[in-house]
Amino acid sequence: MTESGSISELRQSIAACRLCRDAPWGGPQNQLPHEPRPVAVISDKARVLIAGQAPGLRVNNTGLPFNDASGDRLRQWLDVAREEFYDPDRFAIVPMGFCFPGYDAHGSDLPPRRECAPTWRSHVMEAMPQIELILAIGQYAQRWHLGDRRRKSMTETVENWRAFLGVNQGPVVLPMPHPSWRNTAWLKKHPWFERDLLPELRKRVKSSPA
Repeated sequence: MTESGSISELRQSIAACRLCRDAPWGGPQNQLPHEPRPVAVISDKARVLIAGQAPGLRVNNTGLPFNDASGDRLRQWLDVAREEFYDPDRFAIVPMGFCFPGYDAHGSDLPPRRECAPTWRSHVMEAMPQIELILAIGQYAQRWHLGDRRRKSMTETVENWRAFLGVNQGPVVLPMPHPSWRNTAWLKKHPWFERDLLPELRKRVKSSPA
């Protein structure tokens, strides 16, 4: 079964996008400081969508999403091998921002570019009506996919993950923290994440047909 032409065209349009360089939100002073390299895996077969924040520098350099320590931890959370993770028939991987946004003054990744989601997110979701489970990783993905149902903080939203199961007419949204190793202290402080949420996550991922 070949993929639809609309998916192929959408991929090409996203790959060619230079909006954050040529028409940045807020004017030329907010221009992306390097050449854009959109990174996304859009699929018309995958049942699971991984909705992250934005690529880091290593992902920008390789063009492969979650090709870093965060990806290693995410695959551990999902309990899938690397080759399974990068199978587009199993997982769509579409961050809120497609390009590496650069670093702030403290050396941390900047937030996803503001141009990206308003321009592309609805088109991407419309192109993947088969998605059954959305892993909303971090506050930006949770804001988009949960809207006013999210709680006051990322921690509170993830802690109340059960409240979001089975309430959508569309895909189930499962809120998660970012798998960055910077969140190791958060994981130790909130043991319920690995004890309660991860088994549910793995069950749902395994039940999604490949």
